[in-house]
Amino acid sequence: MTHSTTRSIVRSISFGSLALLITASAVRAQDERQDERQAEPVRLESGVEQGGAAAAEKPKDFVMPHVLNSSHIAIPWLGAGLEHEIELPKWQPIHIGPITLDLSPTKHVVMLWFSAVLCLIVLVAAGRGAEKARAEGRPAAGLAGGIEAMILYLRNDILLPNLGHHGEKFVPFCLTGFFMILFANLLGLVPYMATATGNLSVTATLAVLSFIMIEVAGMRALGKGYINTVIYWPHDLPIAVKAPISLIMTPVEILSKFTKPFALAMRLFANMTAGHIAVLSLIGMIFTFAQLLNYSPASWGAALIPVSLATAIMALEVFVAFLQAFIFMLLTAVFIGQIRESHH
Repeated sequence: MTHSTTRSIVRSISFGSLALLITASAVRAQDERQDERQAEPVRLESGVEQGGAAAAEKPKDFVMPHVLNSSHIAIPWLGAGLEHEIELPKWQPIHIGPITLDLSPTKHVVMLWFSAVLCLIVLVAAGRGAEKARAEGRPAAGLAGGIEAMILYLRNDILLPNLGHHGEKFVPFCLTGFFMILFANLLGLVPYMATATGNLSVTATLAVLSFIMIEVAGMRALGKGYINTVIYWPHDLPIAVKAPISLIMTPVEILSKFTKPFALAMRLFANMTAGHIAVLSLIGMIFTFAQLLNYSPASWGAALIPVSLATAIMALEVFVAFLQAFIFMLLTAVFIGQIRESHH
């Protein structure tokens, strides 16, 4: 594979990720505009002491606000909590008949913008570096060499064998999804950032785009034979057997088309959300131990246990970020290859 081909793939990935971002930002499978509840102290009755009612404050939830979407983002701040919340602008909703579209930015949408910008910067820089190395008659090194090696491995050893004959045209789409998901996953591990792929709206959008690409690839490859992927009709059986089998298997064939993108969306969403909840829960145990032991030296010694576990899970989350991006790309390529080769 020549450097010019690698550069064209990198450019396709970079600008494709921007298109993917715009589509994902517009889909809202849940109320993206819901604010994180600024918990007013909730008083709980705990009995009567010396004729007066004793009350206790409900502890503030710090786990779910970091996982759920919201209409504001946090930035580093030298003050209480070491962060400051910035309210995101609210745009006028768009009314199309009975449909109302609220495209106002949310925390996860901003994270998607960051992911797209990082894709453009990193991949365009890698493409230019590869082109410069080619002009100088030497192999690419550094960032350009690493990105080129990754793309060549994914293209030659993973994607093309699964996409089938003449599958080169689908490589940019698959790599676009890989890098977009990868950057979104990794951003969630950075302090003050959020995991956009932990939002079902985003993963559902990615799955819908994959579904469209899979079905369009099947239509183009099979032509009129595409109907056989919808209606099950065994040609080598007598009509008395074909009819009942077709009635039973056709709904199964149709259902299988939708279970694939559903599995893609749920797998990515569940894995990215579960890991962050586990990390935040372990971090919360640090302060729980500190309070139980009245912030004594023993409390910080006991806190080393959740600190060690949280560090191990964070390291695992880096691996999971790459793994989930890879699995999404791989399964998309497998599904495209299956439907393109189904006439065999």
